[in-house]
Amino acid sequence: MTDPLSSSLKNPCQPHLSARDLCRSFKIGPRKIDVLRGISLDVYRGECVFLVGASGAGKTTLLYTLAGLERPESGSVIFDGRDLYAASGREQARVRNERMGFIFQGYFLLPELTALENVMLPMLIDHRADPAAAELALERVGLAERKHHLPAELSGGEQQRVAIARAIINDPSVIFADEPTGNLDSKTGETIMDLLLALVRENQKTLLIVTHDARLAERGDRKVEIVDGLLKKEA
Repeated sequence: MTDPLSSSLKNPCQPHLSARDLCRSFKIGPRKIDVLRGISLDVYRGECVFLVGASGAGKTTLLYTLAGLERPESGSVIFDGRDLYAASGREQARVRNERMGFIFQGYFLLPELTALENVMLPMLIDHRADPAAAELALERVGLAERKHHLPAELSGGEQQRVAIARAIINDPSVIFADEPTGNLDSKTGETIMDLLLALVRENQKTLLIVTHDARLAERGDRKVEIVDGLLKKEA
């Protein structure tokens, strides 16, 4: 059976992820706030793209919409040549779990689980458990010796490393990161960014990352600035 959200054609000229005329708004009381106002964007396989902009500009909403987490009011998201939102909710969830990785500012580790168990969570959703693969992922982020520690026993930087290991455990083709250094001091944030960029480039992953730090954004292949729900420029 053909996977409705996969493409056997790995054409480097074909965007890995495309947005076409994305619109999204929210209501606050009687007011309607337009957050995305017709955004179109192409991201190519293996690219590292930073989404930047002021608070409230729409960058996190754009990231979540590209990742299949927030359905647009209009427009489309094409992932590997297929319309993401045209698939069933179940199929979208499967694609997010198996072929996308997610890293958030708040880590979102389950406090009652060890580092190793937290890393295995995406596998457990598919009723799989591979402690050896989880240990390898923790080793890749430099935390092999902390695998049996609970999140409360880890520093902020270590918790974010666990979150990165969790994001890569299913070998996704694209990783979405929302302010992954936002809760960290500058030195730890630099270390985490070094690690994340090294992992995605070493394994030719596509990375979309939201940041408010203009200095960090210079380290990507491209920087996309969002102003009032529109793409202002690419640099």
